[in-house]
Amino acid sequence: MYAPSRDEARQFLADAWAKYRAGAPLTGLEQIAVGIIARHPEYHPLLEDAERHVARDYAPESGEINPFLHLSLHLAVAEQLSIDQPPGIRAEFERIRAALGDEHAALHRVVDSLAETIWQSQRSGTPPDGARYLALLRAAP
Repeated sequence: MYAPSRDEARQFLADAWAKYRAGAPLTGLEQIAVGIIARHPEYHPLLEDAERHVARDYAPESGEINPFLHLSLHLAVAEQLSIDQPPGIRAEFERIRAALGDEHAALHRVVDSLAETIWQSQRSGTPPDGARYLALLRAAP
């Protein structure tokens, strides 16, 4: 199983964006990442100056959003939706998308629910709870 370090995962996003901007061929995962990055123009300058930002810490206590974490959560959600894992996530996403009428807003609801699930898992020292994750999604409009 591939388990990149924090900086390797961040560099992957920056490299995929650089390859896209240069018109270089992309792997399948890079294509997915670039599609996600394209929907987040607020992060383009950061990725285009990755050398300065890859090792940076983002402190949630000070209200900072970690753009690399956000993009990585989007990647995780894309994979989950593609294989419907946990079972039922795709149906919940489709329900949320229909209710909101906006795919990206619906993806953010799923990303937020995944982030909450991971945070709870880390806090309790237990594996992520797929049932709780789906319950969070069911509670979303």
